[in-house]
Amino acid sequence: MRKFIDSIGEFGLIKRFRDRIQNDPSVFKGSGDDCAVLKYTRNKYHLFTCDMLVEGVDFRQGENPYLIGRKALAVSLSDIAACGGIPRHCLVSLAIPKKTTIKFADELFRGIQLLAREYKINLVGGDLSSARQLIIDISVLGEVEKKYLVLRSGAKPDDLIFVSGSVGGSILGKHLKFRPRIKEARFLVRNFRINSMIDISDGLVQDLGHILEESKAGAVIYKDLIPVSRQARGLADALYMGEDYELIFTLPRKEAKRLSVNKVFNFKVIGEIISGQRNLRLIDNRGREKIIRSKGFRHF
Repeated sequence: MRKFIDSIGEFGLIKRFRDRIQNDPSVFKGSGDDCAVLKYTRNKYHLFTCDMLVEGVDFRQGENPYLIGRKALAVSLSDIAACGGIPRHCLVSLAIPKKTTIKFADELFRGIQLLAREYKINLVGGDLSSARQLIIDISVLGEVEKKYLVLRSGAKPDDLIFVSGSVGGSILGKHLKFRPRIKEARFLVRNFRINSMIDISDGLVQDLGHILEESKAGAVIYKDLIPVSRQARGLADALYMGEDYELIFTLPRKEAKRLSVNKVFNFKVIGEIISGQRNLRLIDNRGREKIIRSKGFRHF
């Protein structure tokens, strides 16, 4: 009997592929984080990431082509931010229907080009093909000082958990207009000891779950501390909807106290990393706890 990939799910398929990968010593960190981390110089690593946007999944037909192009690059910049790095170069692969207007294609490219220019990124090539629906895949090469590299796997018991902004409701527009948190990430890694970090693409709960899985830890988050955006329909959107591209990060309590007086960015504490049980618990304003199952956007 044939089995189909939806029987194992997106993360089951990723694990199936990851288990077969073997890399040489030039790879410091491969699959399993926001970026691949490659050996580069004595003091720096290369960061390498890619993201694919598909019409009907990541954006709707008829949406502003400039914003679609902008998002296509911004999601990969968000990955670079999650590792504490700086983006340097990008490649753009585009599959586009033959009957697309030239004006649409120009606006799509303008969205990519202007964001690349804003972050001083070199657009160094790519690939072009035809397809029944629009698909954009952008690869970004960045760099990070070894002392500033942050991965998902470094969360420690008693770390406090922060987010870089409000969450939920992003599908109503923010997902096309968000600003990659490069400046915020660089501020954090230069001034504080950040133990772990990830960007929120598939939902706060699911992406925090990746930190917990890679760090072999548990966490509690507090309902009243979740910064629910005005666009969200409620707490569930903030926890599970995704497409926020805010950063989740953890750092020791002493560092968190210093961060709490920061006036530059509006970081919000939402919980803490705990030892013992490796689950995620939500605590309401009456002190009642419930275990939250990992749930968020999955492709299948």
